[in-house]
Amino acid sequence: MKKLIILWVCIVVTGPLSAQEANLRNQKADGYKAIWFELNQKYPYGDKYSGALGTYTAKHIPLAIYAPEVDQTFFVYGGTTQENERHLLCMIGVYDHTTEKVSKPTIVYDKENVDDPHDNPTLSIDQEGFIWIFVSGRGRKRPGIVLKSKKPYSIAQFNIVEEFEFTYPQIWNTDTGFFLFFTKYTGVRELYFTTSTDKKHWSATQKLAGIPSGKDNKSGHYQVSSSYRQGEILGTFFNRHTNGDVDTRSDLYYLETRNFGEYWTSAGKQRTDLPLSTIQGNARVIDYHDQKKNVYLKDMTFDRFGNPVCLYITSGGHEPGPKNSPYEWRVTFWTGTQWITKVVCTSDHNYDMGSLFIENDTWKIVGPTEIGPQPYGVGGEIAIWSSLDAGFTWKKEKEITKNSTLNHSYIRRPLHYKAPFSFYWADGNPKELSISRLYFGDFTGNVYQLPYYMTEAWEKPIKVY
Repeated sequence: MKKLIILWVCIVVTGPLSAQEANLRNQKADGYKAIWFELNQKYPYGDKYSGALGTYTAKHIPLAIYAPEVDQTFFVYGGTTQENERHLLCMIGVYDHTTEKVSKPTIVYDKENVDDPHDNPTLSIDQEGFIWIFVSGRGRKRPGIVLKSKKPYSIAQFNIVEEFEFTYPQIWNTDTGFFLFFTKYTGVRELYFTTSTDKKHWSATQKLAGIPSGKDNKSGHYQVSSSYRQGEILGTFFNRHTNGDVDTRSDLYYLETRNFGEYWTSAGKQRTDLPLSTIQGNARVIDYHDQKKNVYLKDMTFDRFGNPVCLYITSGGHEPGPKNSPYEWRVTFWTGTQWITKVVCTSDHNYDMGSLFIENDTWKIVGPTEIGPQPYGVGGEIAIWSSLDAGFTWKKEKEITKNSTLNHSYIRRPLHYKAPFSFYWADGNPKELSISRLYFGDFTGNVYQLPYYMTEAWEKPIKVY
C-alpha cells in the first residue's frame, strides 16, 4: 500500500482559528465546537437526519478510550471552526481524571472542503501508548487516513502513516494486532475487514458480507462490531439493504471470529464461508423484512460469558415523523443456546442513538429516549435504562437531561470507561443550523459541558447537573 512521506512544518497560531486559514492539521483549537450537519433529504417532519452529529456515526467505533496508565480519557469527534460554520475538523481531546481538566483539542486532520461528519474519526491506543486515529473516507471520492501520535499518550502531534479506501472504520486493538472492520462503496455499501499484526503492514482486504437481493440483485449493509477480551472474540451485527437501497435496511445478522479472521461462525459456532452472500442461513438472527420493519443499528458488546448483545431501533420506515412509529429500542442477545429479543422503550426518530453498558448481570442503556425540545428530530432528552436480569426486563432508572433548549444526540461509550467520563455526546437543533456543544456524564447523573471557548491549555469542564 502506498505510504505518504510528510514534511512537517511548525506553524505558530496567535489568534482564533478560521476556515479561511490554510490546512489546520496539528494546530490547537480554542475550545470544543462540534459540527452541525443535515443530509438535506426533506420530509414534512424535517430532514431524514440532521443536527448535532459531532459524535456520529454509530458505525464509527470506538470514539473514546480510557487509559489507566495515565488516568486519562482520550476522545475524538467531528469539530468545526466557529458556531456558524460547517467546516469539518477531525479532533481529539483528553480529559485528565486526576486534575479534572480537559486540554485544548488538537486538529488531527483538516477535511478542508468537507462538511460531512461521515468523515469523522475513530481511535485506538496500542500497547506502547501510541494513539492511532482512523479518519473515515467517503466512498471512493475520499480515502481513509491513518495517523499515529508522535509520542505515547500525547495529542500534541500526529503523523500520517497510511492511506487506503475505508468508510465507517471500527478499529480493535487485540493481543494479535489491529483488526479493522470497515465499509467499501462498490456501487453499494459492502462489509470488509483487514488486519495488521505489526501495525505497519496491512493484509489484503477481505469481503465479509454482500447479500444481493431485489429486482437488480444489489447488496448493501451497515454494521456495528465489538471485541471481547482483547480480541479473543471479534463479532459484528449487520443489517441488509434490499436492492442496495439504504432506506430498506432490515433483517439482523451476526458473525464472529475467534482466530483473528481466519474463519467465521454464527453465535452457535456454525462455520460460515465468506463473503456472506445469501439472505437465509445460520448468520441471520431475525427476519425483519417479512415484518416490514427497518433496522437501525446502535451498539454491540459482549456479556461476561462472551455472548454477543446488540442494541438497535426498529420502525416502519425511513421517513421521520409519527407515520413510522413506534421507534422501538430493542436488545437482541445470545444466551449460549438461543437468541432472545426484548423491547426496552420507544423514542421518536430512527437516528436517536445510545450506547449499551454491561457489567455482570447489570445492563444499562444511555440514550436520548425522551422527547426533546425539537420533537421528531434527531436526539432528545437523555435517560438511563437498566436491567438487573441480563437484558430480560428493563426500567427507566434516571433522566440525565431536562428542560434543554437543544436536542442531545449520539451518546457514546468509551472503552474501559471511568466516571465521570462514562459517556459523551453533543447537542444541537435538528431543525436549523445551531451551536453544537459537547458533554460527558456518569451514571449518578453528573453532567459536564466541555468549554466551547478556551484561553488556557487545560481548563475544567462546566458542571451542568
